[in-house]
Amino acid sequence: MGCFFYPRFFAVASLVLSLIFSPALTEAQNQPAGAAPVNSSSKKSVSKKAATQKKAATQKKATAKKKVTAKKKATNKQKATAKKKVTAAKKATAKGKAVPVNKTASSKKKKTVKTASSKRVKANFAPQPADLDSPADLRGRLTCRSAFIMDARTGQVIYDRHADVPGQPASTIKVLTGLIAVESLNGNELVSASSYAANMPASKINLKKGAYYQANDLINAVLLSSANDASVALAEKLAGSEQAFARLMTKKAEALGAQNTICKSANGLTRPGQQTTARDLATLFNRAMKNPEFAERMAASKAVTSDGRVLRSHNKALWTVDGAVGGKTGFTNAAGKTYVGKFRREGREIIVALLGSASMWTDVATLVEYGFTRQETAGRQKTDEHAMAGGLVRVNGSAT
Repeated sequence: MGCFFYPRFFAVASLVLSLIFSPALTEAQNQPAGAAPVNSSSKKSVSKKAATQKKAATQKKATAKKKVTAKKKATNKQKATAKKKVTAAKKATAKGKAVPVNKTASSKKKKTVKTASSKRVKANFAPQPADLDSPADLRGRLTCRSAFIMDARTGQVIYDRHADVPGQPASTIKVLTGLIAVESLNGNELVSASSYAANMPASKINLKKGAYYQANDLINAVLLSSANDASVALAEKLAGSEQAFARLMTKKAEALGAQNTICKSANGLTRPGQQTTARDLATLFNRAMKNPEFAERMAASKAVTSDGRVLRSHNKALWTVDGAVGGKTGFTNAAGKTYVGKFRREGREIIVALLGSASMWTDVATLVEYGFTRQETAGRQKTDEHAMAGGLVRVNGSAT
């Protein structure tokens, strides 16, 4: 019995011991050689540390990505700003305005702007700063709301100050009245004066209701003496009424290239909806002066009517400004002082137009001098370019 008991006892004891110590042995076997035993708390510490390190790495990557994105945005913004300044410089050069170009732009961009500017200068007679006042300086010397100077032969813009801003034309619109009359009437035709025409306010030549006048005299009265009554009499003769003639004037203006001119009267007296621009006035007058009869009348400082009355031109520039060829003045309270005229010097011709002036003759003289100086500068530049081009051709020819 003793022999049977002891083996069974040892077997049970061995089983109990294996159940007690097997988890510890298994855990010890999973430990690396030479490593200290790891309990559950140390495991949690390691996991927490790893998570912290991972989070820090993620934040570092996000910060780096943000910096790269911000740098790209700043670069793109700088490029966009430089591009805008280059575009502004090109546009301003076309109008003769000096606009600073970003000095931090690349040399390549600077070179592009310079080349574009030089081409625009050649095309639009823009001056070099050393030769002339910049348009900004000129603008400070003018009292007019808008102004425009163009080359009478090529149509190229020499100066533009708010030239497309519309305003009341006052009597400068009589350029259209006179031109249509010159093209439509024989000078000896008789024109009657209605009560409506005779009652027009000054300036006027005091037409009598029911009286007849030669068309030639009335046209001179319109273009030289700026007669409101003569303008309406011609309008009624040609279109039946002033309103109908005003519509004819608007169509004529559009045909001559004036896209922003709307006529509501034959004489330019203020009417709602009536308008023109400095650019349109210059365009109209330039085209009108190509008519020899119209140009001849505009050049006269005075004319004598068939009944002996003397009509004097309101265009003071004819005897005060060198090179004046012809022009038309205007004034109403709504329009201010207005003017359009042609000038010729040494083979060069310009058209000057302005609206809303407080000191018209000073503005006219300033614009005329400015226009011719710029043309002269452009002419010298062109001559120098041709001379340089000729020199290059000779050098290349000898080298070949």
